[in-house]
Amino acid sequence: MINMIEATETIKMITQENLDVRTITLGISLLDCIDSDLDKLNENIYKKITATAKDLVTVGQAIEREYGIPIVNKRISVTPIGLIGGSACKTPEDYVTIAQTLDKAAKEVGVNFIGGFSALVSKGMTRSDELLLRAIPGALSTTDRVCSSVNVGSTKCGIDMDAVRLMGEIILETAQRTAAQDSLGCAKLVVFCNAPDDNPFMAGAFHGVTEGDAVIKVGVSGPGVVKTALEQVRGESFEVLCETIKKTAFKVTRVGQLVAQEASRRLKVPFGIIDLSLAPTPAMGDSVADILCEIGLEHAGAPGTTAALALLNDQVKKGGVMASSYVGGLSGAFIPVSEDQGMIDAVEAGALSLEKLEAMTCVCSVGLDMIAIPGDTKASTISGIIADEMAIGMVNQKTTAVRLIPVIGKGVGQTVEFGGLLGHAPIMPVNPFSCQAFISRQGRIPAPIHSFKN
Repeated sequence: MINMIEATETIKMITQENLDVRTITLGISLLDCIDSDLDKLNENIYKKITATAKDLVTVGQAIEREYGIPIVNKRISVTPIGLIGGSACKTPEDYVTIAQTLDKAAKEVGVNFIGGFSALVSKGMTRSDELLLRAIPGALSTTDRVCSSVNVGSTKCGIDMDAVRLMGEIILETAQRTAAQDSLGCAKLVVFCNAPDDNPFMAGAFHGVTEGDAVIKVGVSGPGVVKTALEQVRGESFEVLCETIKKTAFKVTRVGQLVAQEASRRLKVPFGIIDLSLAPTPAMGDSVADILCEIGLEHAGAPGTTAALALLNDQVKKGGVMASSYVGGLSGAFIPVSEDQGMIDAVEAGALSLEKLEAMTCVCSVGLDMIAIPGDTKASTISGIIADEMAIGMVNQKTTAVRLIPVIGKGVGQTVEFGGLLGHAPIMPVNPFSCQAFISRQGRIPAPIHSFKN
């Protein structure tokens, strides 16, 4: 039973502390849409998405009204298109037509984003996968709501360095094709190691092949709620600190569980998972970096930051798993730069570098996220950064990701403005030394020895 005190607490979280359900994401399998005729394939995809997701937005809005819980985004994820288009697509341009079909379907049903223009190439690329990768710049520059992701490594398979090298080139070409929008296309493109099949958050969401025909996935977020709770225990022991974070994460996750169950019931679609990540926004008081400061740091990036983030991530998971039987996705703390005002402040104060962010990714939920870098950065340097981050994920058996934005025409000291949830970001310097000879090697980095657990 929910008593009056708990109800009042939840209302305060929503009205004063930026608690929201960040997204209801409807995962849709497109495996039954496969056809060797490109026009027929596009027709099948459009019909499947618009039929399955026709009520998603209206149901989300109804739940918002009835329960008073903000649901910021309604989204769709689909089966990786690299698996769907293999029979019909003979050129990158063929794959671009599928991206445009996804965009058209997303607009028809009214969702904010659609994810799944993706390929899974952790051990090698098929011809179809390579065509999809080469189609990404065209896809993201000619659509508004399509998001793309590529999984180039895993603990079991190692890292496909041919794909890593190609993705450096793809990111730079995407930046150039969307230069008029400050290279915004790169904000919709993520490179993964150990990508989860059930992530509801963009830009990395896709509907895994192990999933059913359709499934509801919900992402909750409450950095402001956690920060407010920690303000009440300043100076207390680590035990008190951990207990406070756990209890708060439990309450936040219960809100998401309620929304997920209602959405599942009304849409007549099975409930998949709750992703209990702390996903910040540019809004004041809705920052993971501010939580780290409340724990005791002058700025995110100060000595002790990695330890504080590890503590936060672990306690969020421990509290959340008690609140839902099905926790999945990424789940923990996101540390994007442009989407977190506290992180932006830390970069501008000189407390946070790209290298420190990389160290922090060893213990957070994702990786190098929404980081603006100079537009003249070499493709090989971007590939080198991706390779470093993929290695962290592979060796530590965790999900890591890279979402870099080389802003064409801008350099260190300048700022790029994306607007909305994407926020703004100072352009960060990258290490100027070359890794060209390393990235030019062909083949893959083998899986680590501890991957052999059969």
